[in-house]
Amino acid sequence: MIEAIGQYGPGLLQPTYHQVRVPLLKKEVDHVNKLMEEHKKDQEQYGCTLMSDGWTDRRNRTLINILVNFPRGTMFLKSMDASRFVKDAKMIYELLDAWVEHIGEANVVQVVTDGAAANVVAWRLLEANQPHLFWTPCGAHCLDLMFEDIFKLPNLKTTWERAIMIHGYIYN
Repeated sequence: MIEAIGQYGPGLLQPTYHQVRVPLLKKEVDHVNKLMEEHKKDQEQYGCTLMSDGWTDRRNRTLINILVNFPRGTMFLKSMDASRFVKDAKMIYELLDAWVEHIGEANVVQVVTDGAAANVVAWRLLEANQPHLFWTPCGAHCLDLMFEDIFKLPNLKTTWERAIMIHGYIYN
């Protein structure tokens, strides 16, 4: 962005508050909707993967991102505060089931979540209702859990803590 501004040269006027909020936002929404239409054509032909990614923000809220992966790439659909139901398997099942219905049962090939106990139970409920789906635990989440366990070993824990200190020093 900075390079593009520099190439334009002096005299570049920034967009007004109204331009950013109305016409530019509408143009971007239209662009994203067109991208989604192209992906929907692919999902009917090849199928897609529904992905659920849970994380905790700075205010200690548990948020769940819902994404769909197509052959052309991944599209973000929604983020929601799941603090009140993150450990409730039935609620997670209802959430995943609703998204499978929204996308179309025939279009969803697999569901990817982390391996938390509530997600496993939710998967079993989903599988009973829609046996054609595959569930895949998130590989990145599995690796993260393995590294957490590995770095609990005394020798590696000390090395890891030192590496974090060095990284912090260099970064600052």
